[in-house]
Amino acid sequence: MKTVSLKIDDSIFGDTEEILREIKKPRNRYINEALEFYNKIQKRRLIEEKLRKESKLVKDDSMSVLKDFEEIEDVD
Repeated sequence: MKTVSLKIDDSIFGDTEEILREIKKPRNRYINEALEFYNKIQKRRLIEEKLRKESKLVKDDSMSVLKDFEEIEDVD
């Protein structure tokens, strides 16, 4: 495991401490779970952005191929 030093906004720290008292979970475990969850969200966002970019590339190529086929049909 790695050790990390954080500066946390007072309001976020206060909210976190209140929640931790209620759920009786160690702060370290809670922060690890929160980071794991946030990492999953960010990975998904990155994949979605990559898919959007690649879909646009495919769309442009597909439209070009469609135009080529239409020109071939017009010649017949």
